[in-house]
Amino acid sequence: MSSNGLLEVPLSEVAVPVQRSVSVDPGKSYRTLGVKWWGQGAYERQTIDGSQTAATTLNEVHENDLIINKIWVRHGSVGVVTPDVAGCCGSNEFPTFEFRSDRIIPRWMHWYSKTRQLWVKCDALSRGTSGKNRIRPEKFLTITIPLPPLEEQQRIVARIDHLAAKIGEVQGLAEQCDNVSDSLLTAQFHRITDNVPRRPLGEIAPLIRRPAEIDPTAEYPQVSVRSFGKGTFHNPPLHGSEITWQKPHLVETGDILVSNIKAWEGAIAVAGADDAGRYGSHRYLTFVPVTGVATAHFVCFYLLGPEGLYHVGEASPGSADRNRTLSSKKMLNIEVPVPPFELQQQFDELLSRVSAARNARAQAANARDALLPSILDRAFRGEL
Repeated sequence: MSSNGLLEVPLSEVAVPVQRSVSVDPGKSYRTLGVKWWGQGAYERQTIDGSQTAATTLNEVHENDLIINKIWVRHGSVGVVTPDVAGCCGSNEFPTFEFRSDRIIPRWMHWYSKTRQLWVKCDALSRGTSGKNRIRPEKFLTITIPLPPLEEQQRIVARIDHLAAKIGEVQGLAEQCDNVSDSLLTAQFHRITDNVPRRPLGEIAPLIRRPAEIDPTAEYPQVSVRSFGKGTFHNPPLHGSEITWQKPHLVETGDILVSNIKAWEGAIAVAGADDAGRYGSHRYLTFVPVTGVATAHFVCFYLLGPEGLYHVGEASPGSADRNRTLSSKKMLNIEVPVPPFELQQQFDELLSRVSAARNARAQAANARDALLPSILDRAFRGEL
């Protein structure tokens, strides 16, 4: 009996090793599998030809099998096989077990595999083992799990399933809200830019650099830009004595900050108040909108949209990731739609409200993400 009031039994009492060998032949296809970390379960990896593996046999898994990755079980690489993965094959690195139906329901272990409680046990068991910390199947089966009677398992699992479904519904609604918000912004952008004149970026937001005068005794807080329109972030400050090739330049609020090596994948953002006074390396370009002509957020929205990103990509020649350096000259020549300044300001206000609502949903999502672990913790302590 564990301290949480539920009987704990070793896995060896409820699961037995199973091996369904399948011969590997060139010219024949095999669906392979993997097991994700932290209880995320088994997944179909890829379909291979028999000639693509040195193995002479693979092991087929069935629905409701318990499966682990011998190396990464210490990181929660444990799962119960779902219908979409059934029929896939794995190597001997993926020991498989069948449950005793008179002792445990697979769904009980499905949920338990997602608990930190199990991960800690797996990690403790893996310590000190040889062979890249591989864990032998028989050793894995010594792990104990909380196990009430079948009827109680069914009751608790039904409760978890119900609560998890409700969490999923809320998540789905939040995603719908995000999609509606995106559609609203796109529709409004097109409404105010239809048939308006276009001007080169260099005319409405010229490139302005503010080189720093380096003091070897001073520190220079840094700012960088995430790809995919994810905004800015801050790096640890550079000490003046450490600055060599970086050639930092000052960033101010309202600058359109662009990475010249990642612009093609959306590393473009508007510098906010918390970015002001920080420094970008020579890899960052600062475009400053002309007051009364263009707003930073409007221009940035265009550059991060499908049409804008296409032109940014065209201004970033090269086929390899590391070689796709943005040409500032070509960037300055990108034609940007320029509606009346007042309409741009109104669009910025809408964008601000949408962003605030999205941030509120993101904060709620963080709280929501903590719900399921809390529910599982209570369930396997016998409190649900």
